[in-house]
Order: sequence, then structure tokens, then C-alpha cells
Amino acid sequence: MIEKVRNIGIIAHIDAGKTTTTERFLYYTGKTYKIGDVDEGTAVMDWMDQEKERGITIQAAVTTCFWKGHKINIIDTPGHVDFTVEVERSLRVLDGAIGIFCGVAGVQPQSETVWRQSEKYNVPKIIYINKMDRVGADFFRVIDDIKKKLGSKALILVLPIGKEDKFIGLIDIIEQKAIFYNSELETEAEIKEVDDDYKEILEKYRIKLIEELAEIDEEIMEKYLNGDNISKELLKKAIRKGTFNCKIFPTFCGSSLKNKGTLLLLDAVCDYLPSPLDRGEIKGINPVTGKKEIRKPLPDEKFSALIFKIYNDIHLGKIFYARIYSGKIKRGDTVLNASRSKREKVLKILEIHANKFSNIGEAIAGDIVGIIGLKDTYTGDTLSQESNPVIFESINFPEPVIYSVIEPKIKGEYQKVYETVKKILEEDPTLRVRIDEETGQIILMGMGELHLEVIAERLKREYKLQLRLGKPEVAYRETISVPCEGVGEFLNTIGDKLNYGYVVLKLEPAEKGEKFKFFNLVNKDKLPLEFVPSIEEGIKECLEVGIYGFPIIDIKVNLIDAKFNPENSTHFGYKVASVIAFKNAYKNGIPIILEPIMRIEILTPEVFLGDVIQDFTTRNGKVTSIEIHGSTGIINGNVPLKKIFGYSTILRSLTQGRGSFIIEPLYYESVSDEEFKKIVGIGIS
Repeated sequence: MIEKVRNIGIIAHIDAGKTTTTERFLYYTGKTYKIGDVDEGTAVMDWMDQEKERGITIQAAVTTCFWKGHKINIIDTPGHVDFTVEVERSLRVLDGAIGIFCGVAGVQPQSETVWRQSEKYNVPKIIYINKMDRVGADFFRVIDDIKKKLGSKALILVLPIGKEDKFIGLIDIIEQKAIFYNSELETEAEIKEVDDDYKEILEKYRIKLIEELAEIDEEIMEKYLNGDNISKELLKKAIRKGTFNCKIFPTFCGSSLKNKGTLLLLDAVCDYLPSPLDRGEIKGINPVTGKKEIRKPLPDEKFSALIFKIYNDIHLGKIFYARIYSGKIKRGDTVLNASRSKREKVLKILEIHANKFSNIGEAIAGDIVGIIGLKDTYTGDTLSQESNPVIFESINFPEPVIYSVIEPKIKGEYQKVYETVKKILEEDPTLRVRIDEETGQIILMGMGELHLEVIAERLKREYKLQLRLGKPEVAYRETISVPCEGVGEFLNTIGDKLNYGYVVLKLEPAEKGEKFKFFNLVNKDKLPLEFVPSIEEGIKECLEVGIYGFPIIDIKVNLIDAKFNPENSTHFGYKVASVIAFKNAYKNGIPIILEPIMRIEILTPEVFLGDVIQDFTTRNGKVTSIEIHGSTGIINGNVPLKKIFGYSTILRSLTQGRGSFIIEPLYYESVSDEEFKKIVGIGIS
């Protein structure tokens, strides 16, 4: 029954407790017989060797469990920004999520990033404040932090009993009961009446809960104003409705490591997060007619699915992770990859449990499964019935900010290394690879030092390749600094065909982060619309490498004039003409080089705060805020990427091994004149 299905993700900052919480879900639902431990490397969901060794999640792991008659498909996502692709593509296919926050640190930068990512896809969420047993944990401070930094209404449904190492239980506001965790297992918790000491705070927050729900539910508002009794069922119904609309976020707390609070969270997933039916119909585009298409999340609807992840398994080969949005798919079916107009054969359908797979005969709307047998399909592609094609919105991925040379130790393995890297690129759309034209070296580009290290390690371990990873370098970009115009005319005979094209382009600097915008300002009477895509295609090719050898970003291109010859104008002619016009214009736009500026969060014991700040400012770092939680200092700021290479070693030295940091791309800004001269002298192309 689709109404009993929950497709949820676990999202949070690194080390907030995502995998630890998921492991409790698996144990208490009977999926596993033993609770996995991240620190001991026994977590089921962190199955990669590197995940076990580093104690972090690298790849989003999928599993399915059952709780109180509900089927819960879970995606446990990474918290490290280098692997943000895993969060992005997971959120694209989920119906709900649990946002986990540290009870000590509150809303950290990556917490905010993944929350914003989920807002982009309008994903309903439950809030879970973890690590309530830690020194410095403060439930109400984190609630304030969520309201202030995220602008989200955290609807408090539980209250903690005790604080820090004396955190012993929870008060369930709706049930008006106290839950005491006196045993190692959460299933053995005692449910009691609320002590007199907590009755006042319970009543205060129960009234607050009702008042907040009255704002979004007329029936509760009416009963509240009339002084009538409001049943638990009515409260839950209103919470569910408000959660679906992302107006409120049911909020819980606990300590997953100590088995406190995760069962209430499981109940909340069933009670408050939507099923595929609740999320409603899915909108797409018919690739043949260009018209809007609707698919309802029902088994008897026309089949449609989105491929959101690809994994190359050593034994099974290429596995395509798919969210089935409508209809059903059976082993042996032929489907259409509507994104690429390719027919595909489904050889196997798999149920996924981390890195374990089992064959199933079919999958229906609402399911998340693995598919084997597809040949010409990639991340973000839509599968559908051949007779009823549809394309859903794809997935956008960030551009890499760092690169490194990857060299085989054995000369004869050059081609093997290159081909294997390309295979991994199919799994990770944030990676790029290219061959340096001058040196012939393989250049691997990614989201950060850790990202490239993990890929290099995978090549060594999984594919038994002997190689070395070069020193990381900044992946610069370039753009123009002033508006400019260029004319492009092409007239040439290729074969027996005369190809003609004439365009005039105006280039303008765009806002930070806009990447590329194209506008056709030419009347269709002057240039038939059918040729415009060819012009845009030519411009996009120019963006790949600018005048200094770097990709071009943050640029607006206007097609302001064109000439049309009914006899000789061709798509190829206009494409080449647009390339000529762009290059003629670009060199007059006073091109500049841009470097990535990173947002950084540094955690350090308070005693080392001064030394860390002093070192940070010498790196051209700008501090935006400093917070103290317990004995831990948190520094937030911005810093050029090139100034932060190798920083983990320096920070460990400054903090006696107790400091840590995390960075993510923020924006690009122009380099200094001195740096510009250095870069132009050495370039990477």
C-alpha cells in the first residue's frame, strides 16, 4: 500500500549522528541483529573500507526497513561538503527527511547547506536534536539557532528530562507522558506519569504547541478559542498537514549513541512525513510534443522513473539507482530513456541494503530500487514507457574547485587509469577529468582535497592500480569585466554543401553565481528560431576554455543581430559563426581570472581560539562570527581556497590535534594583480 510507504533521507552536518541514528532504526525495526558503531567501523550503512577507516559517510547508502506496518526507504547521506553531490541527488527523489542537529554546536554551516538544498525540492522535514548527553548540549538554544539561522518554525513535541550527562529521558507533549531510559536498550524504556517538577513546563509547551497549530488549522483554532478539549488525533492530523506544507517542522531530541529518543523518531516518520501519495502528482515534459505531462504515484499509471545514482559494483557491474514515480516495472521490460531517446532493457531489479542486493521481480510507484542492464543511461535521466514518454527535471551539480595530476606508476597503465577514472565519473557528476594538451598528464578535478584523495584511494583498492596523486591546485575560472561585442561570419563548403552563418553577440558580466545566461534578441522574421539552439551550442563550447585556459563563468550573452540566407544558412554555419563572434568579443571584454572563495567552519578548544584566529587572518581569512559552546570555540569565515591547502596539519599542530574544520565553495572573486601575473605565467592548459 503506497500510503504506508515513506521515502526519507537523513541529512546533517558531518559528525551530527546521521549514520548512528540510521543504525538504531535498522536494529529496532529488526533489519539488523546488532547495532553498528561508526567509531568501531561496524556500521552497516558505512560499508566502504574508507568510510570505516575515516569514520565518515562518503557515499549515500540506501536501505529499507519496516515499522508499525509502514515500509521506510532510507537514504543515509554524507555530511562532508566534498560529497555534497550525494545529498543533492538523494533529496531530489525523497518525499521527506530528518534533519539532525548537534545539541552542542546547533546549526553548523553544512547543516544550513543541506537544509537549503532540501528547501529547493520542497522536502517536508522532521528536526532531531542529537547528542543531548554531551557537555554543553542545550535543547532550547539549538531551537533558537534553527529559528534564527534557518528561519524555520521548529514545533517542539518533546522536552528533555535532565541535561548533559544527567539527560535521562523525554517528555512526550502530545501523550503527556514521561519516558525514562534506564537501560542500554531503548525498547526497555519506562513510560510514567510526568513528575510534578515538570508539569508546569509541560503545560507551558503544550499550550504553545496548540497555539502554533491554531495558526495553520481552523478546527484547532475554533476549539482553542471556545475552550474545548483538543484530542491527540486532531493535534497529530494538524501536525501532519503543516509538515506536508513545510510550514512547521516537528522537533524531537535524544542521544542516538546512548539509545535515547530514536523510537519516537521512527514513530514520527510514520505519523508526520508524507507518503508518495501525499506528495501528489509529478510534473514533467513530453519530449515529443514539448507539452506538460502529469504522472500520478499509482501502480496502474503509466510507468516513469528517475535515475539518481550509478554505482559500479565489482561483481554485478553497473547498478542504476531509480526512484519509481508512477506505474510499475518488471524484470525483462523494455523502457525508454526519454532524456536520450534510447530504448533500454531491464535485466534485473534489485532491493538495496547498503552494499547488499537481492533480486526482486518488479517495482511499483513509490519504490527506490536498483536496475541492471541499462546501456546508455546516466544520472538525472528519466525512464518511461515508450508509448508515453516523459522527462522530469534533472539534477544540477556544483562545479569542481580543485584539481590534481593523477599519474600511473607503471607507464603501460596510462590508458587503464584514464578509462577507470572515466568509469568513476559516471558515478560522481561533480568529478571532471581531462588530458593536459601540453604534458599529456591526466587532470582530475573535484570538490576538495578529501574528495580527490578518496577517488585516488578507490582506484588503488578497488581497481588495483598503482598511481600517485599530485599536489592539489586551485581550479580557477575566468570571466569578462566589461561589456563587449563581436561579429562572426562563416562561409565554407564542406563536401557538396555550402554552410553560411552570421551572428553578432554582445557579452556582459553577470552576477556572481549566475554561471551562464543566453538571450535571443533577434526577431524570428530575421532569423528562424530553429537556428538559435545551434548558436547557443557554439557559445557553450567556448565557455569550456577561456583565453587563459580556464572555464568561463558568470557571463551573459545576447544574440543582438543575425543574417539569414534561405539557400545556404545551416545549423553548422551558425554554430561556427557564434564561436567566431564569441572569441572576437571575449578578448575585448578585459578578461579576468577568478579564484574560489570558501566558507569555512573551524572547531577548536576555546583555549586555542586566539592562536587559530591569528593564523587564519594571515591566510587572508575573514572571520564572520565566533561562537562558544561549552569549552568549544566555533569560528565561521571566508578564505581563498589556495590559502587553505594542507590546513588540517597546521590546525592539528595549533590545537594539539583537537581542532577540525570543514569548507565549502561560496563564490568566485577576481585574483589580485600580482596573483594574476603568476597564474598567466604558469596556466594549467
